[in-house]
Amino acid sequence: MEHVDYDSTIVIGSIVLAVIICFVAISLQQLIFKKRYLPYEKIIMLGCGLVLGLAIWAMHFVGMLACHLPKPYYFDPSLTLVSYLIAFVASTFAIWLITRETLPIARLVIGSVLMGLGISGMHYTGMMGLMLEHYTIDYDPLLVVFSVLIAISGSGLAFLLIFKYKNAQKNKVYLQLAAATTLALAIVGLHYTGMTATMFIDKGLTSGTALNQTSHDLLLFTIIFITSLVLVAGYCVAVLELRLEERNKALLKLNRELANLAVHDNLTKLPNRLFLMDYVKDRFADPHQQHEKIAFLYLDLDRFKSINDAFGHHVGDQLLIQVANRIQEQLDENGKLLRIGGDEFLLIIENKTTRQVAKIAEDVLKHLQETYQITSKEINISGSIGIAIYPEHGHNMQDLLINADIAMVMAKDQGRNTYSIFNYSSEQNETRSQSKLINDLYKAVEEKQFVLFYQPKYDTTLKICGVEALIRWQHPSFGLLSPHMFIDGAEKTGLIVPMGYWALEQACKQIQEWETQGTALYPIAVNLSAIQFENKHLV
Repeated sequence: MEHVDYDSTIVIGSIVLAVIICFVAISLQQLIFKKRYLPYEKIIMLGCGLVLGLAIWAMHFVGMLACHLPKPYYFDPSLTLVSYLIAFVASTFAIWLITRETLPIARLVIGSVLMGLGISGMHYTGMMGLMLEHYTIDYDPLLVVFSVLIAISGSGLAFLLIFKYKNAQKNKVYLQLAAATTLALAIVGLHYTGMTATMFIDKGLTSGTALNQTSHDLLLFTIIFITSLVLVAGYCVAVLELRLEERNKALLKLNRELANLAVHDNLTKLPNRLFLMDYVKDRFADPHQQHEKIAFLYLDLDRFKSINDAFGHHVGDQLLIQVANRIQEQLDENGKLLRIGGDEFLLIIENKTTRQVAKIAEDVLKHLQETYQITSKEINISGSIGIAIYPEHGHNMQDLLINADIAMVMAKDQGRNTYSIFNYSSEQNETRSQSKLINDLYKAVEEKQFVLFYQPKYDTTLKICGVEALIRWQHPSFGLLSPHMFIDGAEKTGLIVPMGYWALEQACKQIQEWETQGTALYPIAVNLSAIQFENKHLV
């Protein structure tokens, strides 16, 4: 019985040749991801297919040279050419699949199958082109299937390493070498497993006895077989890793969407106050941008509440959406629009002069008052804008927003549907002080920071006939404040009601003390606001 054996030196040489050509193909394929080579993407892809097809084809025929086949034999030129074309087409299409921006599992599996079938098709078509005069070729079906699985698994693992190489920041050479070695082993594993599945049957033997391989070759095939198993296991692990990576990316995407929702308004989809805080923190922290002008335009819609009352909140919501869209049309890349309240918007304009900012405010107000069509209704509205500019009118977000709000109030006082730029006039300073005092007034009522002074009243004989209670505010920062500085604010906020009850209670306690002491300074006159008389608990 004749034996088929291999030249180990040529076998090792075929493996090294496959690794080198695969390394060249991967290097060529990476050019696709460089911007300067983008116009030549198709040419590079065809070149990769040609080189990778050559790696499969060359390894096959060098491996055939390592096999001591029964003589005489030769290769059919047409089938040999077809085998190369199969490797070229499969390689090109597989490379096209894996050079996209992402590599989902479906694309990895399809690319692996195409490449594996291309390697298998090249090998078995090449074997069809092998002509032996006295022998026929038969195959072990189980080993043939296993050889195809080796090609598919090895290709998939190599493609995953190639994709990781594209995005890697370090160890790129090692990843490239690992990918080339893995792909070469897939080609080698299929070839020698396929050769193990091949049986050369002597036409003169009726029993169909196949030629056996030597024990030396069995050791070689055992090594290749174990390597192939490692490729299959590696491919399975790679698919699981890719699946886990896809889930992590989906989770990260969901987290980004949730974070994005947190800094955007649900109705208009505009950035909100949280976004403003992040923006100001990043913008003011940059030392290179601290001297650049940033304009904050505080926009409040005039009489928006009457729209809601007359047409309903659903119409008001649609109006806010259309207002937001209309304002955004007036902004360029240096402008941002935020919704910071019910009918309050904030425009942030960067790198513009005061004159340019004023022109933007005029354009916004002009387009804002054009008629809106909502649910077959024609609605007209206007707005008032207050402007504060960094760093001229403040160095932090709080000061800038307060000053822009003060300027907006001034615009409303000027007749609405106009804009006003903040300045440090006495009138605006008073407005600002009033705003701060009103804010402090809530705490004053809660902590009872007031005191009563009693001014005597005299009759015609200059005898004391009672006293008048006069309220003062013992402010923790500004000291003792007279009523004219806080009564108006208390009436606007409704805080005058609890203040009035407190004054009445203190006056009654004072009468009790004077009665105990035998001091006849009562009755006590207490001034009450007209708002107090409207309160149902007064009686």
